Amino acid sequence: MTHTAAENVQELVTTSAQVTPQSGWQAGYDKGFAVALWRLPRQTDKRLIVNLNRDIPRVKANLEDLPAGFVVSPFLNLDATDSLFIEADLYFRFDEKNEILTEQSAVTNENTSVTDWLKQTTQRLRTPRQTTQKLRASLPEPQTKNDYQTLVQTAIEAIEAGKMQKVVLSRNNQIEWPDDLCFTEVFERLCQKYPNAFVSLVYLPQLQQVWLGATPEILVSVDEAGVFRTVSLAGTQSALGADGQPISPKHATWTQKEIEEQAFVSRYIIECFKKIRVREFVEEGPKTVIAGNLMHLRTDYTVDTKAINFPEMGSVMLELLHPTSAVCGMPKFASLQFIQEHEGYHREFYSGFLGPVNVENASHLFVNLRCMKVQEGVATLYAGGGITEDSVPEKEWQETELKMQTMLAVLNP
Repeated sequence: MTHTAAENVQELVTTSAQVTPQSGWQAGYDKGFAVALWRLPRQTDKRLIVNLNRDIPRVKANLEDLPAGFVVSPFLNLDATDSLFIEADLYFRFDEKNEILTEQSAVTNENTSVTDWLKQTTQRLRTPRQTTQKLRASLPEPQTKNDYQTLVQTAIEAIEAGKMQKVVLSRNNQIEWPDDLCFTEVFERLCQKYPNAFVSLVYLPQLQQVWLGATPEILVSVDEAGVFRTVSLAGTQSALGADGQPISPKHATWTQKEIEEQAFVSRYIIECFKKIRVREFVEEGPKTVIAGNLMHLRTDYTVDTKAINFPEMGSVMLELLHPTSAVCGMPKFASLQFIQEHEGYHREFYSGFLGPVNVENASHLFVNLRCMKVQEGVATLYAGGGITEDSVPEKEWQETELKMQTMLAVLNP
């Protein structure tokens, strides 16, 4: 029997439980609803969306047309409606003490309090056993260091032959998800460890997938004042010295390869501005920024969309930018073809984008990096690096190892 959204709320109603980010996410997950929990960079507030239907639609990520919700889009959009959209039937914003600052319900039911939607799940904050033990998948053989270095060398030869200028090659690694580890516990660890990242925890019930991540890279952001933002983020080195101590960003040194890699992304963004005849942008950078255990080169771009009378700029730039040369390469279609022919696996939502849309009159979409997928008791971790003619295969392997530490560090604290 199909339940309406109002009936699904009633199914979860209690008169005593207090919603927290952790209990709210877990309640939606346990009931099989699509649910997203996130924290924006350099903020302490957490936000939670629950959709009270068990199937969520695929949509075109048009920021001006969508209602309040959370979008998850794959690396490769096969058509214009490949983004999954979690509409905000229930929305909560919490402060750093997990006190509710905002609560909204799109479900009209005067007998239902949004804050009373929890039932028995408040005490069940562990991952349900059926998702780990009964459905546990077998682990595939991991990609070897030699395999990845051979792939990088193949890319370098293609670049030297003039087929492309840059390509981003990734790899993944599978590990067992511990039976007694709670998703929301890992989310909290990510929030504490990576204050400058966009941290998210998303459950997609129709795919039976949980996605966790702490990404440093804005793709498209349009705030309540109509200010558009995007960044050029590339070039990677450890933020720790040989002695294990943090390196100050002002003491970072960058190779020509890393500088050029980041410049590719910057030039790509400016080319997109030119295509839509936007000249009134502010460019700041490049500068060295810290992202967890890594440092990157970053350039920020902002546009006042109200001043130039371009309210739909967020959606237009999203379509032009994704996938950026930071996750694909230059030129886009040549590098994308190389990835599809040689990378050897389907990225799914890794290096796609995700984030809140029209939540409190703002949209913030981030490139889905430093993330993992959990499905059938197996956690898949991802990492990649930009390959240019100056790349060294050994160094590229080490870069992916460093990037995977972002997620491994919170699984085994």
